[in-house]
Amino acid sequence: MADITHLPMEQLQDLECCLDSNPPWAEAILLAFQNYILMLGTSVMIPSWIVHAMGGSDGDKARVIQTLLFVAGVNTLLQTLFGTRLPTVVGGGSSAYIYPIAYIITDSSLQQISDPNERFIQTMRAIQGALIVASSIQIILGYSQIWGLFSRFFSPLGMAPVVGLVGLGLFQRGFPVLGDCVEIGIPMLLLVIGLSQYLKHVRPFRDIPIFERFPVLICVPIVWIYAVILTASGAYRHKPDTTQNSCRTDRANLISTAPWFMFPYPFQWGPPTFSAGHSFAMMSAVIVSMVESTGAYMAASRLAIATPPPAYVLSRGIGWQGIGVLLDGLYGSVTGSTVSVENVGLLGLTRVGSRRVVQISSGFMIFFSILGKFGAVFASIPFPIFAALYCILFGLVASIGISFLQFTNLNSMRNLIIIGLTLFLGISVPQFFNQYWTPSRHGLVHTNAGWFNAFLNTLFSSPPTVGLIVAVLLDNTLEVERSKKDRGMPWWVKFRTFKGDNRNEEFYTLPFNLNRFFPPT
Repeated sequence: MADITHLPMEQLQDLECCLDSNPPWAEAILLAFQNYILMLGTSVMIPSWIVHAMGGSDGDKARVIQTLLFVAGVNTLLQTLFGTRLPTVVGGGSSAYIYPIAYIITDSSLQQISDPNERFIQTMRAIQGALIVASSIQIILGYSQIWGLFSRFFSPLGMAPVVGLVGLGLFQRGFPVLGDCVEIGIPMLLLVIGLSQYLKHVRPFRDIPIFERFPVLICVPIVWIYAVILTASGAYRHKPDTTQNSCRTDRANLISTAPWFMFPYPFQWGPPTFSAGHSFAMMSAVIVSMVESTGAYMAASRLAIATPPPAYVLSRGIGWQGIGVLLDGLYGSVTGSTVSVENVGLLGLTRVGSRRVVQISSGFMIFFSILGKFGAVFASIPFPIFAALYCILFGLVASIGISFLQFTNLNSMRNLIIIGLTLFLGISVPQFFNQYWTPSRHGLVHTNAGWFNAFLNTLFSSPPTVGLIVAVLLDNTLEVERSKKDRGMPWWVKFRTFKGDNRNEEFYTLPFNLNRFFPPT
C-alpha cells in the first residue's frame, strides 16, 4: 500500500468550476434554473402524498407545495451564506419524515374529526408543532458543537459506505418509479446519458459545452412535450389508474388550483398544537435528516473541489438546518428540510460546483412559490421523468462516497469487512423494516406507544443512519490504534479543525467578515 500520509487532497477530474469560482452570469442563471427544476421532483411528490393522506383538497396541495418551495428557497440561501457554505440545495422532500407524519395523521384524536377540511387544518397544526419542537435537536447539536465532536469518530473508511448509502438508499425512487411509465422514463434516461456523456464534447455554440452543462434543461422539455402528445392522443385512455397518474400530464391538477399570487407567511394554517408524543416521533426524522445531510455535505465538498467540512463547519451547517426545520414548522410546509441528494449529484453531472449558482436557484424557488400559476406549470412534470434523472444522480452520489476509499487500504481484511457489512446492513435492515409498511400497520415496531413505534421505525428505515451506526461502531472498536493509516486518518485528521488546512479558510469563511464575531472553535 502507498504511504497515504503524504497524499495530497485528490481532486476529481474534469470539474471545471469549484466552490469559490463563478461561471458567467448567463450560464449561472441557466444552471440555477436547472437546479430549481430538479428539486421539484420530491418537493412535489412527497407533500402531495402527505396532503392526500391528510384528506386535503387539490387547493390545499398547491398551497402546501408553494409554501414548501418558499421555505426551501430561504433555507438554501441561509445554508449557502451562513451554514456549511457548500453549494447544496436544502429541500423539503425527505422521506425520513413519512413515518412520524403518518403517525400524527392516524392519531385517533384527529381521525375523530368528521369534516375533512377541519381535519386537514388540525393535522397540519399538529405537524407544525412537532416540527417546531423537534427542530431543537439539530439546533442544539449544531450550535453546541456536539455534532462536530461526534464527527471525530468519522474516517474515510466510515464515510465511504455512509455517503454511498445516501445515494444507494434512494433506489426505490429510481427505476421502480421510472417503470410506472416506461414510455417516457426510458427515453428520458437514454437521452440524458447520451447528451451528458456521449455528446459532452460537442459545442455547437461558442465554447460552452451545452449538452454537458444543461442536460436537464434540454431533456426535460423534450420528453415532457412527448408526454403531452401521448396524453392528448389518448394513449392512456383505457389504462389503469396507476398508469394514468404516472404518465398523464393533466392529472396533477396543480395549475388549475394554484393561486396566481400567494405570499406564504408564518402560522398561515393557524396556531400550532403541541403533543409530547408527536414531538418525540418527529425527533427521529430530524436525527435521520441530520445523518443524511452530513453524508450529502461530504459528497458536495468533493464535487465542489473543497476540503471535507471541518467539525466546526459541519456543526454550523446542522445548526442552520435546524433553523430551517423551525421555519418549516412556523410556515407549515408539512415536512422538514434536508439536503437535496439529487441536486448534489447534479454538481457532478454538470461539472459545476458553484455556490453562486445554488444561491440564484434559491431565488427561483422563492419567485415561483409566490407566483403560483407559473410555478405550478413546472411542478406538473410527470414524476417518471424525474425518476430517470434520479437513476443517474443518486448513482453518482453513491460513487462519490466510494471514492473516499482511495485514502484507505483496500488490502486490509479489517477494512473490507467494515465496508461490506456497512453497505449490506445499510441496505438490508431498512428493506426489512420497510416491507412491514402498510396503511394499517405503520412499520415493523408495533407497540401500544405510537411515538415509540414511529421513532424506531424511522431510524432503522434509513440506510445512511443504519450505515453510520454500523460503520462508526466497527471502525472505532476494531484494532483502532494499529489501523490508523489503513483507515485513512493521516489524510483525514488535518481537515477536522478549521485551521488544520489553509484551504478551509478559503472555502468556509463566513461572508461580510462575520468570522470576527463568530470565530471558528
